[in-house]
Amino acid sequence: MSEKGIVVFVTTPSHSVAADIAKTIVSERLAACVNIIPNIRSIFFWDNKVQDEQETLMIIKTSKDLFEPLKKRVIMTHPYSVPEIISIEIQDGHKEYLQWIFETVLSK
Repeated sequence: MSEKGIVVFVTTPSHSVAADIAKTIVSERLAACVNIIPNIRSIFFWDNKVQDEQETLMIIKTSKDLFEPLKKRVIMTHPYSVPEIISIEIQDGHKEYLQWIFETVLSK
């Protein structure tokens, strides 16, 4: 395992969808932790028009090595045809917290 941490952002149509996906990826040890933030407002261009929707944001902490299997699992369980799944590499953080992430998720 490279021991590079990432934060992955995923939006969902509801809190219950986010909770279901979060429980799946944490139980399968693809993620150490998922924060769920309900009631965000997303404005985006889709189907040739500007959309204005209420969504729920998932903030997922995991290892960079697990991004591809995590992405595949989210796509399998997500109701959107093109879900937002983006990652940002963690540049620095609380050493013990980052170590907990790496010890919690599955090794590649």
